[in-house]
Amino acid sequence: MNKKELRTILLVEDSHADAEMAMDALHDAHLLNPVVHVEDGVECLDYLYARGAWEGRVTGNPAVVLLDIKMPRMNGLDVLTHMRADEDLRRIPVVILSSSREESDLARSWDQGANAYVIKPVDVDQFFDAVRTLGQFWAVLNQAPEENS
Repeated sequence: MNKKELRTILLVEDSHADAEMAMDALHDAHLLNPVVHVEDGVECLDYLYARGAWEGRVTGNPAVVLLDIKMPRMNGLDVLTHMRADEDLRRIPVVILSSSREESDLARSWDQGANAYVIKPVDVDQFFDAVRTLGQFWAVLNQAPEENS
């Protein structure tokens, strides 16, 4: 993959307010990576498998999936379990971005293979800082193996 091919940041968030703030924060970080927002786990898997509404999208895995836990239809932990069981998806970095402070959610996320767990700050400035930092690290600084290796 050459430097011109910027991989997508996939934001999986059912709260429109949180999604808008996260996308604003990623934009504020001056990342060139495209950001795709989907609203639940079913849509996330549709995006990853390029099916349904995402059929025909440009192929390739995202640089990172920013994944909420508590969502309708399919929650984030089920998405994470599915991704880690799939040979083609298991290396995609997944950052849980959740308001849940429940120890069981934290433990299950790590047990299922989350790369990080970030509790959404209540303070807007802290939320912006957290998402900007996540975007910069996972989309720019983190070095991932080629998809075919």
